[in-house]
Amino acid sequence: MADLQFSLWPGGKSKCLTLSYDDGRVEDRRLVEIINQNGVRATFHLNTAFECREEYLPVSEFSDLYRGHEISVHTHSHPSLTQLPPSLVLTEVMENRRILENASGEIIRGMSYPFGDYNDEVISLLKGCGMEYARTVEETGQFRVPGDFMRWSPTCHHNRLGNLWESFIGRSLDSRLLLFYLWGHSYEFSRDNNWYIMEEFCRKAGNQPEVWYATNIEIKEYVTAIKALRLNAAQTKVYNPSAVAVWFLAEGNPVCIKPGELKAF
Repeated sequence: MADLQFSLWPGGKSKCLTLSYDDGRVEDRRLVEIINQNGVRATFHLNTAFECREEYLPVSEFSDLYRGHEISVHTHSHPSLTQLPPSLVLTEVMENRRILENASGEIIRGMSYPFGDYNDEVISLLKGCGMEYARTVEETGQFRVPGDFMRWSPTCHHNRLGNLWESFIGRSLDSRLLLFYLWGHSYEFSRDNNWYIMEEFCRKAGNQPEVWYATNIEIKEYVTAIKALRLNAAQTKVYNPSAVAVWFLAEGNPVCIKPGELKAF
């Protein structure tokens, strides 16, 4: 039986960082500039009903501003989904998705919950809307991949970073995928006069050779590809039926199995 550990990210990286920012406020312009300068990547969960307000970005700016990152659902008008009848939940998500897809040319498959409000009924409705993941506001302080992507809780808010990044980057590789997930709202930096937090974080977290910088949907796709792998009983052969290359450790060495490939050990 081969010693296989599915604990590597794409490129054989040992760690992954993703950022997640909500609402689509004008402060996203400065935030995108900071993260782009440091090779970091993010998912932006955007509302689409408020572009007439000066504090919100116009939808026409989304495609250029967020290029290289992910645009994701945050509902059309930011209601609490647990307080709406099912028909309005569907309307809020699908109208938001329709506008974002027209703006980006992408198929939108993820979201974050307005106010962090969700329940089992909402999750069932969202899956029917084509959502494959949804981020909560329930911070874990941990570096784990979620067991349920529809209840995806982040590591921490940017105001509660503390020494979490130092703890994360100092972790040794083990049998689990290591993920750091930072979230917030860009307007909070202006409100709290603390843009230095993001500037300092991106300087130290960016451009690290052992880190894969990914969007939320890329992480979801990669973990799904790992779970789709097929192994023989002796665990000496691995088949990858997905469209995503998967990296893992085999006898302590990094190995890549390409889409459609059968590899023996």
